Amino acid sequence: MSIWQNLKDFFIDQPTPVDFKQEWIAILEHNLPLYQRLPLEQRETLHQKIAQFVANTFFEGCADLELTDEMILTVAAQACMLILSHEGAPYPRLNTVLLYPSAFTTNHETVGPGGTIIQREVKCLGESWDNGTVILAWDSVRHGATNIFDGHNVTFHEFAHQLDAMDGDTDGVPLLESEEAYQTWANVLGKHASDLINRVQRGQKTVLDKYAATAPEEFFAVATETFFEKPKQLKKTRPELYEELQKFYQLDPIEWF
Repeated sequence: MSIWQNLKDFFIDQPTPVDFKQEWIAILEHNLPLYQRLPLEQRETLHQKIAQFVANTFFEGCADLELTDEMILTVAAQACMLILSHEGAPYPRLNTVLLYPSAFTTNHETVGPGGTIIQREVKCLGESWDNGTVILAWDSVRHGATNIFDGHNVTFHEFAHQLDAMDGDTDGVPLLESEEAYQTWANVLGKHASDLINRVQRGQKTVLDKYAATAPEEFFAVATETFFEKPKQLKKTRPELYEELQKFYQLDPIEWF
């Protein structure tokens, strides 16, 4: 019986977390090389957060995808790595994770000439909605989990958006501790975003994927992917940005590499 079948019954009676099962470790070790690099204390913290996450999040397979323990745990573990050092319940605004087998089609609206609304279908690997829903393509989730050096991880990306939205706005500015922290964040990330835009316009490659130049919220999400998968390169080329992300996540991924 899968985790989710157990949890459907569990939800009816109690909202408290399920216990982390020792057999889940084999899945984490197989699917997440980054998990194997964590010190024991951080692994144990991650286990607790995973248990909370799967107990309080509704998972649904879409397009005939049959959910498995592997799928649920691979998503949950990556999402919880971002909040490994954060206190409190994981992603309190999150309620649903939808999984597709592969890239899915969604409708996007853009404003055309004269203010006309243009609707078009686009293929997506992931989406994060302000209502507490995350949509992911399973093949991309698995690829991101197993390839920890390429700087691309759709789960990190979409759950960074969820962290961003915790203050009610997905704008590239997550909840911070003080007005001073907000000012520093705006100065540092604004400077690096502007620099990236200039470099992209000149056709220059950087440690950050060029998608980060499309919007402030995408800059934060892409920077998060890079922070966790290319920490040494990010710190070397953009030390101020690395420091800001390190303060927010309260982690130093360089220790894992």
